[in-house]
Amino acid sequence: MRPLIVTEFLSLDGVYEEHSPWRAPYDPDDGPFKRDELFASGALLLGRTTYEDFAAYWPTATGAFADRMNALPKYVATTRPGPLGWNATPLGPDVVADVRALKAQPGGPLLVYGSGTLVQTLLRCGLVNELRLMIFPVVLGRGKRLFGTLENLPLTLLATRELGTGVLLLTYGPAAVPND
Repeated sequence: MRPLIVTEFLSLDGVYEEHSPWRAPYDPDDGPFKRDELFASGALLLGRTTYEDFAAYWPTATGAFADRMNALPKYVATTRPGPLGWNATPLGPDVVADVRALKAQPGGPLLVYGSGTLVQTLLRCGLVNELRLMIFPVVLGRGKRLFGTLENLPLTLLATRELGTGVLLLTYGPAAVPND
């Protein structure tokens, strides 16, 4: 079974989406982490908004990272009709069943970038094997929070890493549930 890995940029107060440019500055240590993560994956799983943002940028970008981003198959959770380009396939109305089917296929890990609403669903349904949180040293006070609608989500800390400029990478997996 192929693992599903989620990577999110978060502020210290858990915001994953806020339209101000809060994620800068980027440190050079982020590059190798993001590159290694992308090159190790077998496909991207994206929400529609993230897909549209990426599809507007990456097809015209150049370099090895862009080439890999463009070449990977993409699966998009969407309720909006219409064709998708950029090597993408829409998931059906039962996203959870479709993701389970994708995980059962052979291949490298499914990688989710951003896509907060989709990630909340995946976490709620126990489909995430690894949750990588890049925590940026800023408190926003407003914006969409990744864990705002989730309850009782036990996680196990797998690894920590400093990426520079105060950014921490915290990697979590599902917590083992004790037998009753």
